[in-house]
Amino acid sequence: MLGFTALLGAVWHLVTGRPLLGVPGRRAGAVLVALSLVGMGVGGATAAPTAGPTTKARATTTPAAARPSSTSTPAPTADDQPDPDDPTLNQAEAATLARPTTPPAADTSITLAAGQGQDALVALAALVVNDSPTTTGYQRDLFGYRAVDLDRNGCDTRNDILRRDLHDVVLKPGTNDCVVLSGTLADPYSGATIAFTRGTSTSNDVQIDHVVALADAWASGASAWEQTTRYRLGNDPLNLLAVSGPLNTQKSDGNAAEWLPPSTAYRCAYVARQVGVKYTYRLTVTTPERTAMAAVLATCPDEPLPAGSTLPPPAVPAPAPAGPAPAAPAPVAPAPAAPAPAPAAAPVPAAPAPATVYYENCTAARAAGAAPILEGQPGYRPALDRDKDGVACE
Repeated sequence: MLGFTALLGAVWHLVTGRPLLGVPGRRAGAVLVALSLVGMGVGGATAAPTAGPTTKARATTTPAAARPSSTSTPAPTADDQPDPDDPTLNQAEAATLARPTTPPAADTSITLAAGQGQDALVALAALVVNDSPTTTGYQRDLFGYRAVDLDRNGCDTRNDILRRDLHDVVLKPGTNDCVVLSGTLADPYSGATIAFTRGTSTSNDVQIDHVVALADAWASGASAWEQTTRYRLGNDPLNLLAVSGPLNTQKSDGNAAEWLPPSTAYRCAYVARQVGVKYTYRLTVTTPERTAMAAVLATCPDEPLPAGSTLPPPAVPAPAPAGPAPAAPAPVAPAPAAPAPAPAAAPVPAAPAPATVYYENCTAARAAGAAPILEGQPGYRPALDRDKDGVACE
């Protein structure tokens, strides 16, 4: 503003030729014009912009079908730890815990043969054995835990699992019902009840365990996967449980041959979940791991796979054994042949016609005992029947 005023004064001085603030001559006026222009330029460059309404940048919306599932890992806040699920946390407390007992040995082949239907034993029997696993190249971040939002609900995976597994949950206001401030966990691994409070020194009391540890998954097949499949396993609720932080640290990357929950009442469900994850993602097992899993499931041969697992194909019922061939029907006796008709009786030969009887007169007829003679009888002659009444020699 001051430069603009000086410019007006200098122009007035050049036009009128009158002294300006005691500065004589037109050359002095020209100098003042130049200086005022420089002043205006500097002032415009250094002046603060006029305060106006704040506008938030609007992110470009990607169609749902093309929208990537990746999200940035939630930044730590003043009321939380940078990574409450860091496997290196709780090491001091984990070191004081007793090692879990191992299940009694069982004959693996007999146990697996007892599987029926679509239960965990059937899926375990179908897993491929690989006794040369390697963790070369493994990094936990390759599984993108908390970096993707599988269900697209806007919440990170840790808080999704806390809301699922805790009860009496209190949510942080203004977080879209995502962030869990507190709750109570019935810890499946120990059987204990754990009070959870979100905080910089308490969040790791409850950690989210990958039931099939990510390093174990890497060694048993995930090293060959595409990133999207690794991210899916790293955030799949099937493979995640809210558990005691110290026990999660004690477990580390152990498989079933190296670590089992101290709570023996939960071991069947735990092993069935590991089997379900490995069967669903086609991961391998080692021989000791398979033996340990079978030993646990031998105590609960009907243990089902957890919800969300891929199920083995249903068994095709064996065809019923063929029954004995029906006995051949007894031969039917042929109907008796109709008796041959009796040969016609030979006709009785007709009695030979009697020789012609002739009576000379009635005296002869009477002498022969033939009188009287009826008409038609032998010896009858009209000559002997004088009265023609049909009776001769009366």
